[in-house]
Amino acid sequence: MEELAAEAGVSTALIYYHFKDRAGILRSTLEFINDRAERYTTERAPDAPPLDARGELEQTLLLEFQDTPEVRENSTAWGELRASAVFDPDLREDLARATLVWVQEVAELLGRVRPMNGAAALAASAERLTALLEGLSVRWLSGSLPLEHARELMASAIDGELARLRS
Repeated sequence: MEELAAEAGVSTALIYYHFKDRAGILRSTLEFINDRAERYTTERAPDAPPLDARGELEQTLLLEFQDTPEVRENSTAWGELRASAVFDPDLREDLARATLVWVQEVAELLGRVRPMNGAAALAASAERLTALLEGLSVRWLSGSLPLEHARELMASAIDGELARLRS
């Protein structure tokens, strides 16, 4: 809390007043990065033609791999929050809830592409895709995987999951 106050140039009391405690800061951070990710994965040019269901799915997942400051910051913050949750049980519940919402959103997109599949199959595919995305993101951000290769692997995984759902 003291480091955050010093970085922001405000009193520690103000940080406590606004966030209450460390868990409040982490919750606010999680909410902020989720809102920002939703914006950069769904925003489109006003004159762009509408996407079909598959295009929307691909856009949502592949736009998590952009070499822009906001995507890098978001991906880094998400990784830090996930790593912190290993040692902070208070953070686990909020992170689990945010992860569940993300998996449900991806499952819904998958269901629009493959509407004949059941909820369990869609959720399992969404779980695999979101977990892979997180792992690829860590490798990309740490420099062990080129950005374009991460995107190719993610696109291939989307193809694989859609094929799995078709059969």
